Amino acid sequence: MTQPIPRYPIPAARHRVEEEILRSRFITTVAYAPSVEEARAFIEEMRAEFADASHNCWAYLVGGPASSGQNGMSDDGEPHGSAGRPMLTVLLHSGIGDIVAVVTRYFGGTLLGKGGLVRAYSGGVQFALESLPTTEKVEKTQLTLLFDYSAVTAVQRMLPDYETELLEESYGVDVSYRVQMPVEQVARFRVDLADLTNGQAVVEEDVVVLLA
Repeated sequence: MTQPIPRYPIPAARHRVEEEILRSRFITTVAYAPSVEEARAFIEEMRAEFADASHNCWAYLVGGPASSGQNGMSDDGEPHGSAGRPMLTVLLHSGIGDIVAVVTRYFGGTLLGKGGLVRAYSGGVQFALESLPTTEKVEKTQLTLLFDYSAVTAVQRMLPDYETELLEESYGVDVSYRVQMPVEQVARFRVDLADLTNGQAVVEEDVVVLLA
């Protein structure tokens, strides 16, 4: 069995902040991006929304916090290394995964210099992250449990300890429960359920893994 993916924070909703720096208007929009395709689709959406902007610089991180597997960035016409890289650096150190950020700039007539641009673009992302609503990404799986009627009360009492959701229940020759729980809880649950039922319970795990 493969190791479960550790849970980690992700954006709970799209989030936008705005600030003015030396007459340039900076609009930072952050969103959930569980795949490169969704990150790029969001970037294109922002480009369309702010088609008249001077620049729409972006960065994304797909995967867990600080993951280097799938990320991307663009200066979108700003001096090389002054926008996309600083934005990605902030995302990599944010402790948040599956995230994309677009910083839109409307030029106000005053040059900021490369150092000023780095501060503006990285600062925009930091500013957005300060108030970003987050939720938790947890790898989950579904199990079917078969056990004797004598264990019903004990099994019902133990389920909350494993962050388990009871999806279906049926009562025939044996009791059958269909449950959903974090993958990281499954190994411990199997051991404890076997102890509880003296090894009589049967646990069938679905192949399909859900990400919630």
